[in-house]
Amino acid sequence: MSKFFVKDNQINIPVIEILGEDVNHIKNVLRMNIGDCIEICNKENSQNFLCEIQEIENNKIKCKIIEEINESAESNVKITVFQGLPKADKMELIIQKSVELGVYEITPLAMKRCVVKLNSKDENKKIERWQKISEVAAKQSGRNIVPKINKVIKINELCKLCKEFDIVLLAYEKEKENSLKNELKKINKKDNIKIAIIIGPEGGFEEEEVEILKQNNGKIVTLGNRILRTETVALNMISVIMYELE
Repeated sequence: MSKFFVKDNQINIPVIEILGEDVNHIKNVLRMNIGDCIEICNKENSQNFLCEIQEIENNKIKCKIIEEINESAESNVKITVFQGLPKADKMELIIQKSVELGVYEITPLAMKRCVVKLNSKDENKKIERWQKISEVAAKQSGRNIVPKINKVIKINELCKLCKEFDIVLLAYEKEKENSLKNELKKINKKDNIKIAIIIGPEGGFEEEEVEILKQNNGKIVTLGNRILRTETVALNMISVIMYELE
């Protein structure tokens, strides 16, 4: 069933209004009609509703709430990906697939070996586009939240955030012994587990960056004998973590 996200001010129980680009998508792409049912999620509180389309206008669609949906697609494992800025459109792929796999947040990371350098104007445009990609992926995969794409930060800013997580994992190609699975075994399972994943850009980490992160409780892990592309690492780690802990 098609799913759409709305803001709190679009909900006036028992009626929900759909606005913006979603109107065109429902009318002209999905070709839905009055009487068809859709799922609508409140962005602010993750409340889900099964709704029936009642009115279709040029700039809005009115839906009547049939019932509240209590099932949740969200995990007890909240993963934040800190991704070293990659080249070209790789970040879009990382965001799309990470959201589908259940990531909670994504923060772009400016690192020494990043080829991509964003000024404030370019960054704002990128964040806006990346957030839209996150929302589309969240709809497609039936998520109850739209994972937030944060502003670009640097290593020193990341170090200040490390204490907010139950564990901080750094995938590093020079680590040969300590596996991801080994570190996951050490985690005390509970209702909400907060995990940070730190991933380097195409050129990898500077050793100085690795040492700084180790000093801030970063756990250095190997993902095996094969060297993975930067756009593959997050997907690999999220999949393993969800399998082991979800």
